Parts: sequence; structure tokens; C-alpha cells
Amino acid sequence: MTHMATRPRLLITLGDVAGIGPEVVVKAWRELQAICEPIVVGDVESMRRAVRFANPPLAVVAMPAPPTADVIPVLQATKQDLRGIKLVQVSAACGQAAYDFLCTAIDRVLAQEADGIVTLPLHKEGLHAAGLRYPGHTEILAERTGVKEFGMMLYAPPPHGIGVVHVTLHMALQDVFRHITTAAVLEKIHLLNGVMGKLCDHSPRLAVAALNPHASDGGLFGAEETKILMPAIERGKQAGIDVAGPLPADTLFVQASRGKFDGIVAMYHDQGHIALKLLTGLAAVNVTLGLPIVRTSVAHGTAYDIAGKGIADHRSLLEAARVAAKLVGS
Repeated sequence: MTHMATRPRLLITLGDVAGIGPEVVVKAWRELQAICEPIVVGDVESMRRAVRFANPPLAVVAMPAPPTADVIPVLQATKQDLRGIKLVQVSAACGQAAYDFLCTAIDRVLAQEADGIVTLPLHKEGLHAAGLRYPGHTEILAERTGVKEFGMMLYAPPPHGIGVVHVTLHMALQDVFRHITTAAVLEKIHLLNGVMGKLCDHSPRLAVAALNPHASDGGLFGAEETKILMPAIERGKQAGIDVAGPLPADTLFVQASRGKFDGIVAMYHDQGHIALKLLTGLAAVNVTLGLPIVRTSVAHGTAYDIAGKGIADHRSLLEAARVAAKLVGS
């Protein structure tokens, strides 16, 4: 559903307010108006501290005031007292608040009070300090919406138009191998095909990245390509999906950047993230796949090293809003 004829209503969660989230929202606010009807889900006082970065000035008001180019409406979404928090410091209060912001936004979208969610970064140490043992946003979203098959895609918007979904995500590298299964790879092939079908203007062309160097060179460097990846690819093809591989990651991403593939199934976090971020820089967007709701996110972290300095870049938030708006309308 969309709440306005031309603009979807998107809930923007502040994430960890000791980082750059509030500043990024302030800097993006006026440009967001052309993309969506943005509503901030977070903390009123945290946003009021950030408006010093606005030029010309902005006002922050508590909901239910409507958003305008000069007014940021904030849905107060936590009972945590954040008035005394210090920027760039991990705290249980900020971790709990970030969780509260996200849960509130999820519930509002599930209740059809908004069309989608765009998230600013939370801090995983903050979550853990609050006793919340989640690796990140993705797992909270999956649990709260009740889904078992889900994934995180890093998306390079046009002119690149490449999506990379990860079979494994936030885990130690030594744990990756035991989580790479034929079923897990096939699940991600289906999820990637579904979302890229909405973001492409043609039937998506997918590829699966090899786990081992040189796709194992015929078994010299491991058997995972033959025993695990190939069966998943074959089943994907039998389901009518245009999917190739397994292909060596170092050449696969080059081919995709030249237009041969629209989507890639990567085996682990850095295999996909490094290549996409080198390609897109601050324009990359995170998209959670498999949810009953639309959720996108900036592709950067809390950036404690620059929080409060007024130098945070807001481009990833704008791109995340554009992708969310496109998915809502597809």
C-alpha cells in the first residue's frame, strides 16, 4: 500500500544515536521529500541535538505533526533517557533504544500504518550491552516478522544495478564453512531472483560465487563447488532461474560490473561487501530479503570516529530511501 499518490510513507529509524544517524537524517531531510513521506522513528531530543547541522535551519517536533521540508516529525519510540548520552560511546541505553526504534517501526508497517522502513546503523556492542544478543538488524527483523528464510542483499543502484546476497553474514570466518549448504545456497538464489525481478527492467541474470580460490581448480583447493554449490545451481535452473556458476569471485564481480550479471550469491560477508563497496562507495544500500515488509538500510556503520563533527555523508540514506520506494511500488 502507499499512503500518498506519488510518495510512499517510509519510517526512518535512528539506530544508535551516539553515532551519525541523527546527523545523516538532518542533512538528507529536504531531499527526502522528493522521494517519500519520511517519518523519523527514534528520540525527539536526540534529533533536536542534531539540527545544528541543518542549513537552512530545521525544526523537530513530536508526532503527529506532518512532515514538511522544514519540519522533522519524530515518533518517540523508546522509554530510554538519552538526554545524557555521549557521542561516540557505546552504551546499553543507546543499544536498547535502537532496538526499540526498530521494533516500533516493524510493528507500524505490519499494521499498515506505513509502507516500509529505512534504517540508520545500530552498534552491535550497544545491543549486547543492553542484553540483546542479536548480530544486527537483519536477525531482529526476521524474528519480529516471523520469517525463517531471509537474507541480506547489498545493492549497487543504477548505473550499476547489481545485487549481492550473502549465504552467511555476521559470523566468524572459521564458522562459514559449516553453514554453506546446498539448501542455504538455493534459498539465497530464490530470494535474490525475487528481489532483482523487482529492481531490474528485465529477467535477472544471476551467478553464484565460488567459495574457494579459482572455483577450486577442479578440486585442487576443495570440493565444495562440486558437492554443494553445483547442486544448488542446477536446482535453481530447474526452477526456471537464469543462474550461472560457481565462478571465481575475483573475476565474477568484474563481469557483473560490466553488465553480464544483475545479481550475485556470495558465500560470506566480506566476499560481497568489499567488491560492492569498492564499486559504489557511499551509494550502496542494504536490502533485507524474505520479509513480509520492505526494509532497506544505509550501507555504513555508526561511524563513531566522525560523530558530532558535521562531516557525515547522507548519500547512502537517500539511495536507501529510493530503493525502498521502488520496492514498495513494485
